[in-house]
Amino acid sequence: MRHFKTIAEYCHAISIPQPKYDHFDIRRFEENMPTVVHVMEPFRHEFYAIAIQAAGEGAAYSGHHREFPAGSTIFFNSPFQVLSWDIVPNWQGYYIMFTQDFITQSPYFGSLLDDFPFLRIDKAIPFEVNPSDLSAISTLFGKIYEEYYSEHDDKFQLIESYVLLGLNYIRRYFNAEVHPDVAARELRNADLKLLSRFQSLIETTFQPDLIPPEEAGLHTVGYYAQQLSVHPNHLNAVVKSVSGQTALQLIHHHLMQQAKALLAQTQMSVQEIAETLHFDSPNYFSRFFKKNSGVAPLTYRKSA
Repeated sequence: MRHFKTIAEYCHAISIPQPKYDHFDIRRFEENMPTVVHVMEPFRHEFYAIAIQAAGEGAAYSGHHREFPAGSTIFFNSPFQVLSWDIVPNWQGYYIMFTQDFITQSPYFGSLLDDFPFLRIDKAIPFEVNPSDLSAISTLFGKIYEEYYSEHDDKFQLIESYVLLGLNYIRRYFNAEVHPDVAARELRNADLKLLSRFQSLIETTFQPDLIPPEEAGLHTVGYYAQQLSVHPNHLNAVVKSVSGQTALQLIHHHLMQQAKALLAQTQMSVQEIAETLHFDSPNYFSRFFKKNSGVAPLTYRKSA
C-alpha cells in the first residue's frame, strides 16, 4: 500500500500542483478536476484533511465508510487512515490539509484531538449538511483560501483563527447530524478496540518465539503506532483517555513486569534479560529498572 509522508508527496501522487507551503494547504475541488487521478487504489498519508463536498459523483472511501451521504458532505481523513476513491471529475467544494507541524506551532490546537474528536475517530463518520450550513462553512473556507494565496505577512495568524472557527462550526454540525449518543458510542468502541490491539501487540512483541523482524524502536510509542496504522499522538490520546496512563507508561509497565518475572523466576544474567527485552545494553536496562522500581535488578532478585 502506498504511503505519503508529506502533503507534497501526496499532491504529486494524485497529479495536482504542489502546495504553496509544506505544513498547510487548501484546494478547491474544481481546480483539481482537470488533472487529478480519478481512481486511487488504497493508500495512507500522515496529515489531517477536512473536505466539504458540495457536489460530485463517484465514490470516496474513508476508513471503513464506503457509503457517503447522497447530498453535500463533510468528511475527514486522519493520519494513517486507509483511503481510496473512484470519482467522476465533477467534484465541487473545498478541502484543507494540515500537518502535525501546523498543529504544534499554533497556540490554538494544543488539545486538538480532545476538542474535536471527529478528527481522531479511527473510523471517522462522514455526514451530510443542509444548504444553509454548507453556505456558512463554505464562506469560511473561502476566506482561508483568500488568505492562503495572499501576500500578507500575517496571513497564517488569520488562517489559524479561521481553521479554529471552522472546526467549531463542524463540531456543531457533526453533533447535530450524527446523533451524539451514536457518535460517542462509536468513538468509545473504536478507542477500546485500539487500546486492546495496542496491549496485545505489546505482549506479543516481547514473546521469545515471536520476535519482530524490526527490533529498532520496540520501546517507543512510534513503533506501535506504525504497526497499528495510527498517528502516535492519536494512539497516546486514546490510551490516555481510556486507561488514564500514557502509551509509553503501558509499554514501560509491561517491560517491568517481564523483567521482574525473569529476575525472580530464572537464573538469567542481567545481560541476557536485557537482550531478551531488546535493550541496547545491560547498563541501559539496569538504569531503566532502577528508575522504575527504585532498586537495581540484582537487588530485586535477592529480595524476590
